[in-house]
Amino acid sequence: MAKEVYTREDLLELLQDLQVDFSRYEHPAVLTVEAQAKYVGNLGGGLSKNLFLKDKKNRYYIVSALADTKVDLKVLSVRLGLGKGGLRMAPEEALGEKLKVSLGCVTPFALINKTARDVALLLDQGFKGQEFCFFHPLSNETSISINTSNLDKFLQSIGRDPSYVDLEANPSVGKDQPPDLAGLVPSGSALLPDTPEKVSSRPDSNENHGVTDKKSKAVAVNTVKPSTTVKVGKDKPTPNGRPTYANVEKFVEEILDKTSAIVLSELTEETVNKHGEHLGAVVSNSIKRHLSSELNNLSMIFKNVAYTEGFHAGSSHKVKHAC
Repeated sequence: MAKEVYTREDLLELLQDLQVDFSRYEHPAVLTVEAQAKYVGNLGGGLSKNLFLKDKKNRYYIVSALADTKVDLKVLSVRLGLGKGGLRMAPEEALGEKLKVSLGCVTPFALINKTARDVALLLDQGFKGQEFCFFHPLSNETSISINTSNLDKFLQSIGRDPSYVDLEANPSVGKDQPPDLAGLVPSGSALLPDTPEKVSSRPDSNENHGVTDKKSKAVAVNTVKPSTTVKVGKDKPTPNGRPTYANVEKFVEEILDKTSAIVLSELTEETVNKHGEHLGAVVSNSIKRHLSSELNNLSMIFKNVAYTEGFHAGSSHKVKHAC
């Protein structure tokens, strides 16, 4: 039976049970990348910094990156579809409430705790260029070295589909170029429109800011983008080629059909045996991964269509003035 809150030893025991390969290193408590590097920096591999973030709707994110990767929160916020300035450092008290870890212990492994299951995770594509990387296993008095294949094995065991992205990319976002990372926003998201221009990048430093964690070496690769689209009912097309989706019932029915298809595709004997009690989280993540970005974009189209039709209706209505 899964625990509500895991300790370091609980986690390491689980990794062994999952046959996840890792090496363990003990050291004094460390709060910075530089401090950790004194103990494991000479062993090769990459050190990582881990940012614990919060958006305006109180949704939480862990951004785990190589220490030299420049993570611009303003750019990342726009790429997630949250608008400019939509991300900030999470307050320190959220560490205990959501992740059940103390300051300096934020890593992807904190997602094992039940209260953290709705926290989004963005992994640096640069991790894949390292032979192994160092993370704290729920305690900053221990570091473990692990490669991405074994990290993925752990994440998949708790119902997570690992998402590796180029955290230094700064793609244009606009009407015809939706946010490339919108599919990684936790459920209940709502995209904020932004101007179709590149956001001026503001490089971060190697220091940890607010509730962050640690680590080193950067490799920038390509961004992983959501690609699955949702086909909806045949409605009257607009001048730009997009349907108006005026038939709400047909639109909703199509969404439900797509959602049902994804659920049924995940509920196989193999997935039930593989994920057990975590199957619900696997299915939930699959639905979010396949539908979140597209549904947000379609919702924005609904909003624009409603505004346009309301404007035309108001313009053509003749007001009768009282005598």
